[in-house]
Amino acid sequence: MYDPSQLRTFLAVAQTLSFTQAARRLGVRQSTVSQHVRRLEDAVGRQFFSRDTHSVELTEDGEAMLGFARRILEVQEQATAFFAGTRLRGRLRFGASEDFVLTRLPEILEGFRSDHPEVDLELTVELSGTLHEQLAAGHLDLVLAKRRPEDPQGELVWHDRLVWIGAQRLRLDPDRPVPLIVYPPPGITRALALEALERQGRPWRVACTSGSLNGLIAAARAGLGVMAHSRGLVPPGLVRVPERAGLPELGEVDFVLLHGHRRPSAQGAADALATAILAGGDRLHRGRPS
Repeated sequence: MYDPSQLRTFLAVAQTLSFTQAARRLGVRQSTVSQHVRRLEDAVGRQFFSRDTHSVELTEDGEAMLGFARRILEVQEQATAFFAGTRLRGRLRFGASEDFVLTRLPEILEGFRSDHPEVDLELTVELSGTLHEQLAAGHLDLVLAKRRPEDPQGELVWHDRLVWIGAQRLRLDPDRPVPLIVYPPPGITRALALEALERQGRPWRVACTSGSLNGLIAAARAGLGVMAHSRGLVPPGLVRVPERAGLPELGEVDFVLLHGHRRPSAQGAADALATAILAGGDRLHRGRPS
C-alpha cells in the first residue's frame, strides 16, 4: 500500500522536475519532499529520479510510476467522494490557454465530468493574458495559463523553456527582419518574443497574427515565419529553429493554476478540477492525442 501523501509529492516533483518547486506547490519544506520521495523509492525498491546539483530527471522506473501514481490517487478520490455521500454541484467557469488545444487536457476534463456529473462545466479557451484579465474581472473561477517566471501568482503546474519553432524547410535571411508568427496582444509569448529581439537589436516584422493556435500552426507549417512556443508543447509538423539562425534566447515560462474570487457555489468544483489537473499535469505536456 503506497502512502497517498508520498504519491502526491512524487507527482509534484515529476511535473516540476524540481524539489524546490514541488515544496512550494505543496506548502511543505524541501526536506519533507526529499523524505517522501526517498520513502516511496524505498517502498518500491527502485530509484525514480536521477539528480545532481543542477537538474532533476525521471528515470525509466520514474516514468512508469507516473501512471500508477495518477491512477491510485484518482481511485482514492473517487472512493472518498462515494463513501462521503457528497456530490459536487454548481457552475464552474474554467479558462484554459490556447496552448493546451493539442494536449490531453480534454481527457482530464472528461474524467472530471465523469466523476462530477452534476457540475456544469463552462470552458473558455483564450490567450493567457486575456484569461488573467477575465479572472481578475470575476468572469472565471479557475484558469490554467502561462505566467512570466517573475510573477508570483498561481499554483505551478510545470515549468518550461520557450523556444523558436518553424517549418523544417524554413531558412531565415540574416540580412532581413525576422518574420514573426504571433498571438495578438496581450499574448505572453508575443511579448517575450518581441522583448528578446529588441534586446538583441534584431529587426523583425509580423508575418501572421492570429488569436487561434491552429491559425498560428498553419502559418508556421506554411513557412511564413517563426513563433515562440513552449519546448514541451511543440506541435506536430514543426521543429525547433537551429541555433545557427542566431535568434535570441527566449527565457522560461511557468504554467499555473489560478483561482478566482472563490464563489461559494463553485469553490468545491474548482478545487476538485485543480486537483485533477495537478495530478495529471504530466499528461498535458508529455503526451498528445493520437
